[in-house]
Formats: sequence, structure tokens, C-alpha cells
Amino acid sequence: MSVELNHTIIHARDNRASAEFLAHILDLETGAEWGPFIPVQTSNGVTLDFASIDPESIVMQHYAFLVTEEEFDGIFQRIKDGGVEYAADPHWKRPGEINHNDGGRGVYFMDPAGHGMEVITRPYGGWDAVGA
Repeated sequence: MSVELNHTIIHARDNRASAEFLAHILDLETGAEWGPFIPVQTSNGVTLDFASIDPESIVMQHYAFLVTEEEFDGIFQRIKDGGVEYAADPHWKRPGEINHNDGGRGVYFMDPAGHGMEVITRPYGGWDAVGA
């Protein structure tokens, strides 16, 4: 049997705003509202289901996305064009920079609910990039 992640729920102050923010940055589409969820599906079939909850109940989570070098260029441009603050590291010791870990590129930014988002072109450990 093959085990794959199918979906996960991401808590948000405003499910639509958070879903549309991430979909725009990653150049993905938001799906039709389904119950309390606004879905964003990644290219490997995993759905991120954004659900609005009491903002005081939101606990910061981290989500990392593996992309091609070309996709990174577009994502990074949308981050800059949107005035989204970014950093080269998760502790924000290098704000306004990207990293070149494992021979690729990476960037961290926050979503509207305060979740830490990361985009990388090479997985940790230096394996081949997506589509390489």
C-alpha cells in the first residue's frame, strides 16, 4: 500500500483571504467553498483546506513547498510585488534575503494568519530539484 498525504486543514482568521493569498503567491487556484473550507490544491494532489476559526485559537504552523527554479522566480516576484516581507531563514535573522541552501534557493514568508511559509527549489539534503 502506498501512503500519501491527501489534505490538511490550515486554520485562518479569514479562510478566503488566506487561501487566495497563498494561491496567488504560488500561482495556484482556489477551489469552490466546501462546507467551512476553501481548498487550494498543489500539483501533487495535496489539498490545503483553509478554515476560519477564532484568531486567538490559531497556533502558528510551518508549510514548505518544493518548486522548480522557474516557479521560484515567479513566486519570488509575486512576493516582492505584493510587498510581502520575507527572509532567508525561519528565525528572520536575514530579512530581505533568500537562501541558497543545498545548492538551490529558498525563502520564508508569513501568511495572513501568521503561519510560516517556505518555498525551496531543493529539498533538505541536496537531492535533485523538482523537474530536474
